[in-house]
Order: sequence, then structure tokens, then C-alpha cells
Amino acid sequence: MRKLGIDYGDSRVGIAISDSLGITAQGLETIHHNGNDKIVLKRLEELFNEYEIDTIVIGMPINMNGTKTDRVEVTQKFIHKLKCKFGKKIPIAPIDERLTTVAAHKTMNFLDVNKKKKKNIVDTISAVYILEIYMNKMKNELKGSI
Repeated sequence: MRKLGIDYGDSRVGIAISDSLGITAQGLETIHHNGNDKIVLKRLEELFNEYEIDTIVIGMPINMNGTKTDRVEVTQKFIHKLKCKFGKKIPIAPIDERLTTVAAHKTMNFLDVNKKKKKNIVDTISAVYILEIYMNKMKNELKGSI
């Protein structure tokens, strides 16, 4: 079973997926939706049919001081749509996404990614970081229970 990571944005949604053992996370794609969540939900349904997804991990845009950003409410509305469409079958795990976009930009700068390409992949890379945060949290919780 795989985990699906989501970096939800106003016009683009980054998607990452774990390997079947839940060890690594890879960037899958960026969904361009320009504010139309139906496009995102349709593509997610296609991905769920293609992969065995057992958890949806979505980044919550929290400020550095721990307070909620304006985007939290927008993201929570999208989570509600996810729950209505998939929630009974697939659990949804919101995760603090602080600094994932910063880390994604640092990674792209380190790899000397072309400026034009950055816009198309930053959300996917952020989704990988969101998924990795979740997977590391689960590994640490498992270690703590042994």
C-alpha cells in the first residue's frame, strides 16, 4: 500500500507517492487546476485507481510561530471535499508543511534547475517533503512503541 502526498495550492497541486513498502517518496506530478478542485479530484481518483493508496497526506500551511495562515481555511475546505469523495475509503492525514516550499527551492537551486521549470516542479518537490515528514513521523512513532 502507498501513501499519497499533496501540496495544495490556489492554481497548482503537487503530488508525491511512496513506494509500496512505504520507505521512499517520489514526486509524481503537478496538477494545474486554476482554482477548479473538480480537476484535482478527478485526477486523484485516477491515481487511486492506478495505485493502491492507503493514506492521503496533505500539507497544512502553518506560520513559523505555529499560528494558522489564511490558506489553512482554504486547505481545510479542500480536505472536506477529499473526505466527501474518498474519506470513507482512505484516511486523510493533515501535516505541518512549514518550510517545505523553502526546502524545495533550495533543492532546485542546488540542482541548478532552469527558472522556467521551477514553477512546474516546486509543488511536486514540496509534496515529496510533506510525504517524507509524515513517513518519518510514522517511523518514529513505531520505534517509540517497540
